Amino acid sequence: MEGNVKATSSSVSNDVEDTVKERCWDQREAVLGEPVCVICGRYGEYICDETDDDVCSLECKQTVLSNLAKCRKPEKPAPPVRLPVTDECFYVRDGDKSGAQHLTSDQIALLRSKIEIRVKGDSIPPPILAFSSCNLPEKLHLNLEAAGYEVPTPVQMQSIPAALTGKNLLVSAETGSGKTASFLVPVVSLCTAFRSSNHAKVKNPIAMVLAPTRELCVQIEEQAKLFGRGLPFKTALVVGGEAMSGQIYRIQQGVELIVGTPGRLIDLFTKHDIELDEVSVLVLDEVDCMLQRGFRDQVIQIFQALFKPQILMYSATISPEVEKMASSMAKDLIYISIGKPNRPIESVKQVIIWVESKKKKQKLFEIITSQQHFKPPVVVFVDSKLGAELLSEAITVTTGIKTLSIHGDKPMKERRETLRQFLMGEVSVIVATGVLGRGVDLLKVRQVIVFDMPNSIKEYIHQIGRASRLGEEGVAMAFVNEENKNLFQELVEVLKSSRAVVPRELANSRYTMASYSIGKRQKKRKYDF
Repeated sequence: MEGNVKATSSSVSNDVEDTVKERCWDQREAVLGEPVCVICGRYGEYICDETDDDVCSLECKQTVLSNLAKCRKPEKPAPPVRLPVTDECFYVRDGDKSGAQHLTSDQIALLRSKIEIRVKGDSIPPPILAFSSCNLPEKLHLNLEAAGYEVPTPVQMQSIPAALTGKNLLVSAETGSGKTASFLVPVVSLCTAFRSSNHAKVKNPIAMVLAPTRELCVQIEEQAKLFGRGLPFKTALVVGGEAMSGQIYRIQQGVELIVGTPGRLIDLFTKHDIELDEVSVLVLDEVDCMLQRGFRDQVIQIFQALFKPQILMYSATISPEVEKMASSMAKDLIYISIGKPNRPIESVKQVIIWVESKKKKQKLFEIITSQQHFKPPVVVFVDSKLGAELLSEAITVTTGIKTLSIHGDKPMKERRETLRQFLMGEVSVIVATGVLGRGVDLLKVRQVIVFDMPNSIKEYIHQIGRASRLGEEGVAMAFVNEENKNLFQELVEVLKSSRAVVPRELANSRYTMASYSIGKRQKKRKYDF
């Protein structure tokens, strides 16, 4: 076999391909009972012929042999720092303050490939290896350290230096990957630099962040204040549910950043004289939602009121239609994609439960009262505001577990208090509509239950992403039946790509089978000469 690597006895399964895996990242994770690679812990599909160790790829075999050679030979002086293929943390080196600028183009390409960064555009700066590589204000760097940001995540590594050069960005990265910090760090840095060089008495806004929900806006502004502490950097939150007079007063006192929902911002700008001439950076968080729903006209209206701002756009799910709209808004756009685009984060285990609509409540009660399956705090997603109210009451009455609901009709003060109780552990279960499905960091949540499947797979990906932040393992359970038939084909594809179990009822549904039959007929026609 290629590379003198023997297949293990378990490699006769259907998962094995004829070609030996070149890299460890090409190999899948091991399941219970399978051999694991001695280097990276993935599926040990092969046996190294020189050591009899289980390995997952030629890459890890080379590491095994390299380690063996070191044991046999006396140590030599360390060679110059290079970019090894097999070191999964090669982008973090003690004392390395220079970023990736010293690397060759081939080494930069290897670095991006290793951590699944894909880029498209002109004059793209290399990824940073540490926050100290960005020439950030010293206080901002200290604030990052105090907030626990020790090493940049892949989306931060590439997005921050690109944004700091003034480039327009369209960034796709999975939920929980650190996108908020990847745009707030350059925003705080750019605002601070602008304010330091401009001593005007009136402090008009310099940057603006638009997001689709009040909860997400609240979270973004709180994190912005954390990063900007001790700097000439003030923020204003502009969302519905709170008095506009207070929001106007804060802006008039002088702020660098406005964070808000599009509708409320337009309402504020049309009723009050707010100077926007100095706004040089516009951020669209959850850009696919902002450009495809009722927000689109409002976002365009705000964008056109600004004078050629740098535009930074982020989401976990970006379609070709969104790419086209984004490129029409911003010229010379840089595209950055991290991980597997439009796919659930790998750290979330998906469990699909086939259950008829009339039995969903009983199944939910069984999960919540099960010591094995209930892992509080838990978010339960439903598709209506009334459904959130009724289901939260039913859970409390039936199980005795304190449950609250959150949706768009509740006053902002009540929504904040509900989230506070939930995140502080005073409430074990929260039933929510889509207001919590986008971007909100529910740091302690490791279990999500999708009681009502959303209308699109995109929203499903966002909702289950609440079960994992920054790679922490989580579980997402979703109730499915034939009422969700319009999602079956895409859902099966997502489950298979994530190596999740596909329920027999879903796999054998006539709607799933019909979708695949149509696809096969189309492919046959394509090659029918």
